[in-house]
Amino acid sequence: MALVPRPSFKTLFTDAAQQDRNRAAAGMFLSSGDATVAEIAAGADMDYLLIDAEHSPLSLESVQAQLRVIAGYSSIPVVRVPENDSRIIKQFLDLGAQSLIIPMIFTPEDAAKAAAAVAYPSEGTRGIGSALARSGAWGRYPEYLTTARDTITLIIQIETAEAVEHIDDILAIEGIDGIFIGPSDLSASMGYLGQQNHPDVVKAAKDVIAKATAAGKIAGVNAFNPDQAADYVAAGADFVNVGADVALLARATEQLAAKWTSTETETTSY
Repeated sequence: MALVPRPSFKTLFTDAAQQDRNRAAAGMFLSSGDATVAEIAAGADMDYLLIDAEHSPLSLESVQAQLRVIAGYSSIPVVRVPENDSRIIKQFLDLGAQSLIIPMIFTPEDAAKAAAAVAYPSEGTRGIGSALARSGAWGRYPEYLTTARDTITLIIQIETAEAVEHIDDILAIEGIDGIFIGPSDLSASMGYLGQQNHPDVVKAAKDVIAKATAAGKIAGVNAFNPDQAADYVAAGADFVNVGADVALLARATEQLAAKWTSTETETTSY
C-alpha cells in the first residue's frame, strides 16, 4: 500500500487552520526522553509537542520512539536538534522527524546551511537514504524523494543579539519556514543573564516577531510564564511554548511533598 507523509508543523498555520483555531498554537517541551511521558502528553491534545534533543538526554532511538507514540494522536511532533550540523539533521529527518527547530542560528550563512540540510540536491545537501529509513516508510512513499521538502517544516532558533542584528538577512534566506525565539539565551547574550523578561529582551523578541510576520514566516517564542506568553501572542506570535514535561513534574511533586510532608500536615490513622 502506498503511503503519504503525515502533516508537518506548518500545516497548523494555513489560513483555514488558523481560522478554525482562532488563537495562537500552543505546545510544550518533551525533555524526559520517555515514550510513555510523550504519549501521556500527546493525549492532552496540545497543538504540538517539541521533542528537545538539544538540552535533554535523548538518543536517536528515543526520539524515534516518541515520534511513533505521538503519531497516534492529533498533536504534531516537532524536534529540536542538537546543533546546526547537516549530518545530524539528516539522521533526524531519516528517522521520521518532519518538523525541525535548528538552534543557535547567528548569521544568514548559518540559516542557509540549515535550509540546505533539509533539502535533497540540487536544492540542498541532504543525503539520500530514505529507502532504508522511517522517513520514506522503507520505500513505501513512492514519491518521497521528489516531495519530501514540501512535507518538512524548518524553524530556526533566534536566541542571540547577533542573530537579532542580522534578522532581516536571515529571514530573506530561501527555505526558512519560521523562527523560534529563545528568550533565555537571548537575554544572556544581551548581558541580562537570567532576566528573560527584561524590557530590552522583550522588545528585541517582539521586534523579531514583527519582522518575521512581515516576511511571511511563522513566528514563535518560548514563554512558560502565562502573562508573558499572552503578551507575546498579543504582539503577533503564531505559536508559544508554554511548558515542559519535566518542569510540570517537578512543580507538581514539590506541591505534593509540601502538602503531605509538612510537619503541620494532619494525618488520620485507619
